[in-house]
Amino acid sequence: MLQGMKIIVTGAASGIGKEIVRLGLKEGAKVIGCDLDAERLEELKTEADSARLVTCKLDVSQYSEVEAFYEYIGQEHADVSGLVNNAGIYLGRSLLDYTPEEIGRVLDINVKGYVYLSQGFGRLLLAQKRQGVVVNMSSVSGQEGSSDAVYGLSKAAVLGLTKSCAMNFAPYIRVNAVAPTMTATPMMAHIPAWRQQEYLEHQLTPEPLLAEDIAGTVVFLLSSRAKGYTGATFDINNGCYLR
Repeated sequence: MLQGMKIIVTGAASGIGKEIVRLGLKEGAKVIGCDLDAERLEELKTEADSARLVTCKLDVSQYSEVEAFYEYIGQEHADVSGLVNNAGIYLGRSLLDYTPEEIGRVLDINVKGYVYLSQGFGRLLLAQKRQGVVVNMSSVSGQEGSSDAVYGLSKAAVLGLTKSCAMNFAPYIRVNAVAPTMTATPMMAHIPAWRQQEYLEHQLTPEPLLAEDIAGTVVFLLSSRAKGYTGATFDINNGCYLR
């Protein structure tokens, strides 16, 4: 499905990002996997055992690092055509308990990181008038609210960024978002038990969502099979919330 594509995936070393890398490779893509955790990136490279995977340590919240990353991409991977903004953090706490530093950290990674990566990707491809695609990882929390208000607002911001970039990058770059519900990843450990139960009680289908389920939708959106979609949000929530 992704034969001939080269894609960037942030937050690639664990959870949903790792599954996106795995499935992207399986579908024939060349993947540039980025993460802040160098040790897990090495583990990813060993597990994947593929010459089509390149890994880069990257802090998406630091503009200077993203700028240097795109200089490297322009020199070594100028044919890149896909970006998956997936890196993010979830602290799972009440707004009343947040410190200013923690608020800044969540917004720097979950919002500014997406802005920085999208800006660099757009500049690269639009200068060449080349076709490409961006997939942004949002969340049902950005649509329905979250017990963690800062996380919820960050994921709502991603939806706004998705629509605006779809407009700004047309007609060359398609931009879509994926909004999963609670998914079986390490992040789930931070979701309060009452909130997990609330999600489960609202689901129309009982099977838990897995990281590979989300990866399947991301890979579809990256592919030419999704050529008619841009500015859209794909809900993956087992019918938890109907619109």
